[in-house]
Amino acid sequence: QVQLVESGGGLVQAGDSLTLSCAASGRGFSTYGMGWFRQAPAREREFVAAISWVGFSTIYADSVKDRFTISRDNNKNTLYLQMNSLKFEDSAVYYCASSRELAPDGRSSYDSWGPGTQVTVSL
Repeated sequence: QVQLVESGGGLVQAGDSLTLSCAASGRGFSTYGMGWFRQAPAREREFVAAISWVGFSTIYADSVKDRFTISRDNNKNTLYLQMNSLKFEDSAVYYCASSRELAPDGRSSYDSWGPGTQVTVSL
């Protein structure tokens, strides 16, 4: 099992870009599918994006498609989320998570979660 810690959140203006990172420690990062989720106040956690174990396959929520890019560097045990053209409604705590499924999606089971990083987009 891997331990995950997100970083890179902050306060930005609408239209800006931000890149989140998720550092993994422990064994076997490259054998896990990975995902990003987010949760805004008073809302349920929602799926953002997922990537397969070697990074060849990605899937996105419709709300972020063509604006966000998920990627991973298995040599650095790190997952990324590049967020462009940020909108006010993207404001949330963002979480990374690992899945034993090699190519997970939003309905997959995720085993380990990071503590989250706050992204706030001002108008």
